Amino acid sequence: MGVNLSKGQAVSLVKSGSGGLSAVRMGLGWQAARRGFFSKMLGGGGDIDLDASAVLYAGTESRDVVFFQKLTSDDGSVIHTGDNLTGGAGQEDDESIVVDLARLPDDIDTIVFTVNSFTGQTFTEVENAFCRLVDENTGEELARCTLAGGGAYTGQIMAKVSRRDGEWRMTAIGEPASGRTFQDLLPSIAPHL
Repeated sequence: MGVNLSKGQAVSLVKSGSGGLSAVRMGLGWQAARRGFFSKMLGGGGDIDLDASAVLYAGTESRDVVFFQKLTSDDGSVIHTGDNLTGGAGQEDDESIVVDLARLPDDIDTIVFTVNSFTGQTFTEVENAFCRLVDENTGEELARCTLAGGGAYTGQIMAKVSRRDGEWRMTAIGEPASGRTFQDLLPSIAPHL
C-alpha cells in the first residue's frame, strides 16, 4: 500500500534497493454523488464526466499535453488509456495515464496531473474522487491523494511528478480551479511549478 498524501505533501519515488522506477501510472477514480429522489428529478445524481490530463513542463514552459483528445505525447512516453464519460464506483481507476519515465525527454522535469469536469458539473456532485500513482511494472501503489470536500469548482490541480537531481518525487497539490479543459487550468498550474 502506498503513502496517503495530504495537500502539499511530497514523497520520493526512488525504490529502496532497486534503483529507480521506469514507468508509472496515474490513476483517477470518482463517482457521482448520491442524491435523494427529488434531486434526481431535478437532474442531480447522474453520470459525471471528469477528464484526466497530464501537462509536461520543461521548467515553467508547457511542452506537451496528454488528454482525452490527444492520447499520446509527441514522443510516445506518456499515454492516456482512454476517456471515461461516467465515472465508476470510486474504488478503481476510471481513467489512467501511463508515463514511461525512462523515455521522457531530458528537458521534461515536471508532469502536472489535472482533472476537470468537461460538462461543467461542479465537484459538489462528485464523491470518492482520488488520484494514485502506481508502479506500472509491479502494480504496487506508491502514493494516493484524495479529493475531499467537493466544492463549487470544475477543475482540480491534483498532483505533480517532478525530477530533481535525477530523482522523481510526487507532490499532492489538491488545488481547486475553474475550467472545462486543461487549457483553462494552465494559469492555476503556474504557481505550483
